[in-house]
Amino acid sequence: MKLVSFRNKKDAPFRIGVLLDTNKVLDLQDASKQMRLESGEAVEEFPVNPDSFYKVGLKAVKGAKLVVDYVLSNQIKSLQYDRDEIELGTPISRPGKIICVGKNYAEHAAEMNSDVPDHPVLFAKFANALIGPEEVIVKNPLTNKLDYEAELTIVIGKEASCVHKEDATDYILGYTIGNDISARDLQKRTPQWLQGKTLDRSTPVGPWVVTKEAVTDPANLAIRSFVNGEERQSSNTKHLIFDIPYLIEFISSIMTLEAGDIILTGTPSGVGLAMDPPGFLNDGDTVTVEIESIGKLENKVESRR
Repeated sequence: MKLVSFRNKKDAPFRIGVLLDTNKVLDLQDASKQMRLESGEAVEEFPVNPDSFYKVGLKAVKGAKLVVDYVLSNQIKSLQYDRDEIELGTPISRPGKIICVGKNYAEHAAEMNSDVPDHPVLFAKFANALIGPEEVIVKNPLTNKLDYEAELTIVIGKEASCVHKEDATDYILGYTIGNDISARDLQKRTPQWLQGKTLDRSTPVGPWVVTKEAVTDPANLAIRSFVNGEERQSSNTKHLIFDIPYLIEFISSIMTLEAGDIILTGTPSGVGLAMDPPGFLNDGDTVTVEIESIGKLENKVESRR
């Protein structure tokens, strides 16, 4: 199931929906109301607001699946919108935590002239950085070295504290695509990376969240990035140094993860900084990230003064 944040009128609030195989978007909230009226079934209500939906977590997903099954089995065509009728927003625009993992592919660590880490390298972003699949990446005038980083992104589905890696999948709601846009000049000017990692409106996420049962093997997904159609990164999540179960175990031992938190798991080699000459992003560039079983996230770069 592909969960989307969408609206069909400009300036209207974004709503939680599902992208169906027909390429139409189903309004989950309205569909659940119709299901209750027509069937008399006790459908558990879930929030219409996407951020609130993800904070309910796995329980909300369970209710959403019941609604989708009802709509499909009864061939209900109302409450569905064509893709060209709607705007997709950031799937989760204000997660409680945005946790990023650095140097999590050996070849990327090497191209950054760094040793393979003994422990996951963690840093944070904040919600001000997040944008959706139909928004532009803002190139802040402070940086001349804006870089791309394709990353498989985990969405947490319920509270997780001191989780054992064997149980980690139970805490995952689904997966999406993240592009960890980094201002390398700002990132490198101090030992702490934060200032180069969380510029306003710089980090695309989306275009949707694929629930975990639809991603059969997250440890074996092709991941690629392109700039203006030129392939820059090409790898597979099987090359992660610290895999997803271990990351959840490690992070949840440090801090309690909550439903709606997201984890960007790291980027493979091929970033612009490592090219000769460097291949940084410029005004007007188009950056595309593709991850197998999830989809494609594409954004343009726009300079702002």
